Amino acid sequence: MDPALMGHALEPGRVTFDEKMVVRKAIEEANIPFTYVIANCFGGYFAGNLSQLERLTPPKDKVFLYGDGNVKVVYMDEDDIAAYTIKAIDDPRTLNKTLYIRPPDNILTQSELIQKWETLSRKKLHKISISADDFLASMKGLDLAGQVGVGHFYHIFYEGCLTNFEIGEGGEEASKLYPQVEYTRMEEYLKIYV
Repeated sequence: MDPALMGHALEPGRVTFDEKMVVRKAIEEANIPFTYVIANCFGGYFAGNLSQLERLTPPKDKVFLYGDGNVKVVYMDEDDIAAYTIKAIDDPRTLNKTLYIRPPDNILTQSELIQKWETLSRKKLHKISISADDFLASMKGLDLAGQVGVGHFYHIFYEGCLTNFEIGEGGEEASKLYPQVEYTRMEEYLKIYV
């Protein structure tokens, strides 16, 4: 999530974005050259578990859908994030810009990710939809880390904060800048769980 776009973030998770913006402001005021990298959803935390909270592997029987499961999300293999980041280090095209890692084949809805898993595993999962209100109500009674997690999931899976904007003048999209990078599609990534 780009902290510059998250001024409306829910508490208590908003502190994450506020702190990042303080650092960004200091970097820019000191005229330190930068490239910010927005890596989106790491596969190990968001894809392998089909975007389920509190687990790292695919569920066996049922899966919770956030709303209708049709909000676009960007899922990334961690090695690919590293490959794009390294390419950007000395690239004048990314100097003093934000590099968004959003390769088109990895922009999927949660439902599309689940469908890829069902095809690979040859097993249909029972899908349970959770409304935005019910999801936010689940924060009650959670510790601080749990509340932050629910808030971040809300922004990603209900609001679409990773894909609901166009990359502007101050940004570049990694797969367009570096088409030679053979990034991992999620159907390939999920094979490690079969």
